[in-house]
Amino acid sequence: MIHFVLLISRQGKVRLAKWYSTFSAKERSKVVRELSGTILSREPELCQFVHWRGFTVVYKKYAGLYVCMCVGQDDNELEIFDIIHRYVVLLDCYFGNVCELDLVFNFHKAYYILDELIVAGELQESSTRTVLQQIVAHDVMVAVAREEASTLNNIISQVTQY
Repeated sequence: MIHFVLLISRQGKVRLAKWYSTFSAKERSKVVRELSGTILSREPELCQFVHWRGFTVVYKKYAGLYVCMCVGQDDNELEIFDIIHRYVVLLDCYFGNVCELDLVFNFHKAYYILDELIVAGELQESSTRTVLQQIVAHDVMVAVAREEASTLNNIISQVTQY
């Protein structure tokens, strides 16, 4: 089970945090502080698995962003490594060469993509193509809803003018 997912910039700022296990707000900030310090200070040639507080944290650096997932000691680190890569590929396909600013300004989409991939700390869908189809279908539904809302607002404003 994945306990949490963190996306941390090189400066130590959290760009995305998704918690699947119960942590208080104080514990969350402590976890972020400890892990960002640990991961950012590690040499690039070291292993990308960190044993921490009875958990294993798997991380991968993509450009200026560290994608971290915390799992139990008994979980397969390579599988988590693959899930991290799959999530970054999905972000890259959706945003087209994803960067940190895409996550800052479109954080809701980054969370939505993560939710399509992982549910309750477990991999929901392993097919990148299927996840992308779901995301595109959601975007189409949002566009249609906005169009209908705009049309409805125009009708209401015309009726109330008379």
